[in-house]
Amino acid sequence: MMLRYALQTVRDRKGGFLGAFLALMCAAALITACGTLLETGLRGTIKTERYAAAPVIVSADQNVHQTTVKHKKGKTKVKHKAKPIAERAWLSADDIEGRLKKAPGVRALVPELTFLAHPLTPAAAMSEDRPAYGHAWSSAALTPFHLVDGSAPRAAGDLVIDRDLADRAGLKPGDRLTVQSTQSPRSYRVTGIAAPEHGSLAHQTSLFFSSGEAERLAAHPGKVSAFGVIPDRGTGVADLEQAVEHALDGTTAQVSSGDGRGPVEFLDAAGARVKLVSMGGAMGGTSLLVAILVVVGTFALSVQQRHRELALLRAVAATPKQIRKLLGREALLVGAAAGVIGSLAGIPLGGWLHGRFVTAGAISATLERTVSVFPPLAAIGATLLGAWAAARIAGRRIARIRPAEALAEARVERTRPAWSRVVAGLVFLVGGVVLVAVLSVLRTEAASTPVTFLAVVVLACAIALLGPFVVRAAAALLSGPLRLTGPAGKLAHANLRGNAARMAAVVTPLALLTGMTCTVLFVQPTLDDAARAQARDGIRANWVLAAQGPGLPAQAARDIRTIEGVEAATEVVRTTVRVGLDKYPAQGVTPEGLTRTWDPDVTAGSLKGFDEDSVAVSELAADQLGLEPGSTLKFTLGDGTKARLTVRAVYARGLGFGDLTMAHGLVARHVDNPLAATVLVKSTPQSDLKSDRTQEQLAAAVAKFPGVRVLGPAAFDGLQAERRQANAEVNHLAMGLVLAFTAIAVVNTLAMSVSERIREFAMLRLAGATRRQVLRMLRTEALAVLLIGAGLGSGVALAVLTAFSAGMTGSAAPTVTPLVYVSVVAVAGLLALVATALPGRAALRPLPVTVATAKE
Repeated sequence: MMLRYALQTVRDRKGGFLGAFLALMCAAALITACGTLLETGLRGTIKTERYAAAPVIVSADQNVHQTTVKHKKGKTKVKHKAKPIAERAWLSADDIEGRLKKAPGVRALVPELTFLAHPLTPAAAMSEDRPAYGHAWSSAALTPFHLVDGSAPRAAGDLVIDRDLADRAGLKPGDRLTVQSTQSPRSYRVTGIAAPEHGSLAHQTSLFFSSGEAERLAAHPGKVSAFGVIPDRGTGVADLEQAVEHALDGTTAQVSSGDGRGPVEFLDAAGARVKLVSMGGAMGGTSLLVAILVVVGTFALSVQQRHRELALLRAVAATPKQIRKLLGREALLVGAAAGVIGSLAGIPLGGWLHGRFVTAGAISATLERTVSVFPPLAAIGATLLGAWAAARIAGRRIARIRPAEALAEARVERTRPAWSRVVAGLVFLVGGVVLVAVLSVLRTEAASTPVTFLAVVVLACAIALLGPFVVRAAAALLSGPLRLTGPAGKLAHANLRGNAARMAAVVTPLALLTGMTCTVLFVQPTLDDAARAQARDGIRANWVLAAQGPGLPAQAARDIRTIEGVEAATEVVRTTVRVGLDKYPAQGVTPEGLTRTWDPDVTAGSLKGFDEDSVAVSELAADQLGLEPGSTLKFTLGDGTKARLTVRAVYARGLGFGDLTMAHGLVARHVDNPLAATVLVKSTPQSDLKSDRTQEQLAAAVAKFPGVRVLGPAAFDGLQAERRQANAEVNHLAMGLVLAFTAIAVVNTLAMSVSERIREFAMLRLAGATRRQVLRMLRTEALAVLLIGAGLGSGVALAVLTAFSAGMTGSAAPTVTPLVYVSVVAVAGLLALVATALPGRAALRPLPVTVATAKE
């Protein structure tokens, strides 16, 4: 019976349920899109390309491990955790090769060397999304590659390129190609062109060198990237894999087959898994919280619009249980329809978002997107549960009160919200204040980012619950200005005071939109500006060499040091290390003349005597790890090598220069790209007077290294700002869907709020008001609501950003761009005015007498 009545109600009141349907549909699409990203991170396939002909691959362990043993109440719990390292780990060739040769079923072993090899011919570098790697020609069998023209490389100056590169660059055997690898650029003679047996490789360019030259460029003597294992005839892959694992028992080498070979080949794709899980989880969690807040508000407004109808049902003997069932089944019907449509729309939305992340370079294209039924089903389930819970919460009071009270409340809005709502609002307010306080002491981006957005949502929940009080207080403050605008302003003020609950339902999404948008837009600039300021203050160099390509070779720095008037040239190479399982950004710098080019603001210890056995740490790292000058720091370098260094200094400018600083020579031996990201050059005072001549000399010295620019500190700061802006765009894209959903909620709620007021507008028309005066009243109301919502949202964002800045930068002064902030408020205002004007005009179309008679 109740289901039939619910179906009839939904069918007859389509307009009343439209707002709830749209909110739920957008929520389902958002959850599905985030779910596909999360699932791709967890289950996405990384298909192999280079190792297609080798069924089993042996590689080094790409993780650091930590095992903890806990004894509690006579029970022992062993917990094992692993985290990926930043660079490629290498295998000891002799030890592993000797073991593998003894394994049964092994026909051949193919050693693999993979290293940086960037073609410098402009035409050859056309495809920047396809990185180029160098290999020894002996590993061509792993794909396999076959020569289609020319001959194999034999001498150190010989090179074989893949057919795709040859076609793009117009190269043929006999031509010369300059390659920037781990050493200085070198010109090679193209002796041959090779092609894979099963078509071109989609995600990489391959350059093949002679064995001796490949070993020199790989710069890891006695080590290999991996071994490809070729089985004997009649030996199955499973048997071969088992035999190899048995042969390697007791070592840390990893054995991979099938799709497990892809992560060995594409380390960046394996890292993209972690990033996608993090981004998908953060976006999904924030989306879910925002969706709950929006959907509950939408249903509350929907139930409020039907208050009279529900009160009449109570008056004709409908029990509270029947009312709850009716509202719940209506919500389930609307939620089911919205969930199915929204989840289907969320699949292409997730694909678009994944494509944008790949284009922006946030994740690797080699991690293939995974789509299954789980995200849509989860979205439908969340939508059904959210709709049912929202309807139950929104209809809680109307279902409990007596029929006579229900009819009385249907005519006049309650002046005092329920105590339960007030208590819940105060709890959320206290929770938001606590989160802001916690945020002010968090000093790592990984810890502070989720708390930042959670704080905004929790404070928005407090606004939603305490909204009627806030609106009445704001109405009292705005009474003077509103009355000065004439009759329209007086009517708007009366509506604000008399319909505070309805207006609060509109204020909440506006506050959420403003607060969330300002937080998203200003969090990254706050962090970036602090980092840039520290870097700017800490660079003592007169000139900075920056490379557009893979980096600057050591020869460039050596040539710079020979120029007359150059005091010091400091090479900087960047990496990431693990202390235990915790990740820290690190850099390697040339120790000679370091204090002339670099000032990290040392607060303890000294940089004198800094060498390859030394490390300097930021104050944050020192606090977290309990370090001081003289302490010993044990950690894992980027390629998995264990290191033990002595702390020489503690410095304050960790945001600008990373948490750990080591000698350049040490770091360069343990990274995939040993080329310097920048070279800091300090010239003598006499040379400073002839800065143009010095710049010309520096430019001439690095002319043979393509893509190297000589920049002043100000120009280098601008370049850093551009790079950081590119990173910020990824974060904006990640939260863009949440903001779009919130904007839709603003329009939706405003339209619902206005469309229910047909009778009110008719009575105003019958009392003598013109259409223009009613529309003016609506615009004045919209501007007043915008002012309240934008003010509350701005206050929330300011509190959260201030706490974020205090914790991350040490200064309670977030970066806020006035023009961007004004644009945010202007967009919110435009949405508010459009969402008010269009439904308002529609509501004024019927004749007032017809509306009044029908409603009576």
